Amino acid sequence: MKTVKHGLSIGIERVDNEFFLSLKAVGKLTHADYEIITPIIDSALAEVKEPKVDVLIDGTELEGWELRAAWDDLKLGLKHNNEFNKIAIYGNKNWQQITAKVGSWFMSGEVKYFDNMIDAIHWIKPK
Repeated sequence: MKTVKHGLSIGIERVDNEFFLSLKAVGKLTHADYEIITPIIDSALAEVKEPKVDVLIDGTELEGWELRAAWDDLKLGLKHNNEFNKIAIYGNKNWQQITAKVGSWFMSGEVKYFDNMIDAIHWIKPK
């Protein structure tokens, strides 16, 4: 029997004295993944007064979305778009770079694609 790993991991990371939200997407994301992750993100952001969150998304193991999950992702982004300051997408596939550009149309904060993790972190938290 073959095991297929997929889903989203959420964490809070710190570089020097700066904190940011980190997400790692693995495999092909499903609607069920978003049913679990959406309330967690909603709850975390609800507790922050006037949130302006920086986010690092690691998509190096992301294969894509089921159609309904892609819709869930868009809804989540639209719901919280004013709460995100910078979103760095670290990936290794051309379609991820295109997705970052399209995603930037729907977000009030900045969205940028990187093929290097260090560059992505430096952009989120410039010194």
